[in-house]
Amino acid sequence: MEEFIDIYDADRNRTGLTIPREGAFLKEGQYMLYVLALIENQDGKVLITQRALDKRWAAGWWEVTGGGVLSGETPHDAVTREVAEETGLDVSDQLIEPVWCYENVDLARGDNYMVDIYHFHLQFAAEDVTLQQSEAINFRLATWDEIAQLAEQGIFLHYSRVQQALAAEAAAQA
Repeated sequence: MEEFIDIYDADRNRTGLTIPREGAFLKEGQYMLYVLALIENQDGKVLITQRALDKRWAAGWWEVTGGGVLSGETPHDAVTREVAEETGLDVSDQLIEPVWCYENVDLARGDNYMVDIYHFHLQFAAEDVTLQQSEAINFRLATWDEIAQLAEQGIFLHYSRVQQALAAEAAAQA
């Protein structure tokens, strides 16, 4: 099934343009939206997943849950959907506000996007996690130190962005 995305301007407003996600090449001033979810349990461990081996990019690497905001969705809808699809967990009753946002502009590749990062604190155990097999082949409940070790090995996606989000969250709470 082909997925469609809305195109946003630099102020995060929908432009009215909707295109297929696959093969999208965005021009200057055009962005797609992504969401990432840091899901931390009552023991302070973070749910990370290992990407499926048939992924075009970073196959087999570890990451936090996330994905693209589909056409017609809000970031709130997207993060709720992505967490449910990829992990089987429900965050719909949580405060859903990003702790940090960033943008990437790569005009040469047409890869322009904005990312909202969320941090959820949930009561859950490993047996509550159900992976979406097309997205992930494994998961772990990892400490921040274990995640740092994966990043040092070069097999954890978005590590510096996750660290920036955590720092922004801590500063906002101070």
